[in-house]
Amino acid sequence: MTDAEPFLQYRPLLFSIAYRMLGAVADAEDAVQETYLRWRGAREAGEEIRSPKSWLTTAISRVCLDQLGSARVKREQYVGPWLPEPLAGVSPDVAETAADADSLSIAFLVLLESLSPKERAVFLLHDVFGYSFAEIGDIVGEREAYCRQIAKRARASMAERRPRFAAHPARRDQLADLFMRAVSDGDMHALIATLTDDVVVYSDGGGKVSAARKPVVGRDKAALFLTNLRRLAPEGTRFQMAQINGQPGVVTLIDGVVRNVVTFDFAASGIHAIYIVVNPDKLGPVAARLGGEQHPSPSTP
Repeated sequence: MTDAEPFLQYRPLLFSIAYRMLGAVADAEDAVQETYLRWRGAREAGEEIRSPKSWLTTAISRVCLDQLGSARVKREQYVGPWLPEPLAGVSPDVAETAADADSLSIAFLVLLESLSPKERAVFLLHDVFGYSFAEIGDIVGEREAYCRQIAKRARASMAERRPRFAAHPARRDQLADLFMRAVSDGDMHALIATLTDDVVVYSDGGGKVSAARKPVVGRDKAALFLTNLRRLAPEGTRFQMAQINGQPGVVTLIDGVVRNVVTFDFAASGIHAIYIVVNPDKLGPVAARLGGEQHPSPSTP
């Protein structure tokens, strides 16, 4: 077995952890590359590695924790709401290493932002990837008992922010389809019928393109905001249903160019939150997967 083979074997797991930790494809790939460099350095130095999986998981988690420290500063300076970078469908790198597809949703990744970096690492490693608290303690440098407390606190924080009654997958598909039809037709009444009373709309333009810089709260305001967006859309605008991060979503294309990606947080009674990624820097993975063009960022030469 070559030195690279264990790394290649566990690369899908490493990317899966990093994407959930960091919420961006490029950042996750950078973390995986840094982990490989550390792995190669350890092998060249003759370090004894009894469990490549444990060694690599520890390395990727620590790389991500380091990145999250600087990412937090950047996100505090971010223009408007920050949303994770969406993926069209479910990447095999992500899907094959975690059974819980809900942990891929934009809604779930947004909730992770409310946790501290260490809470996020402990919660993901235990509740999503099934590592023991003893293993996690070695990874994050804390006692096993304390990791249990961290996970309990993180779990409670996540549950507090989720809809009390989750929607069945078939209901999610139905709501997304009704939403797309209502927006396409500019039917405000039909749109209102898909939303919960306390729905919130988040728009991430990153200061690169026009987007609401504050969340739009409430069913009537959200419906008006969305129908106005549709009214202002130019000729050649097309809406396409797509699987985004393993959940039903809507992609807006103008003359074949991906302009935004819409995802949802679904409650049994309706759409509880709407996430609109307009920042062109975050649309590349979806454009590549769907075969559409990526709208160039104004800052791109």
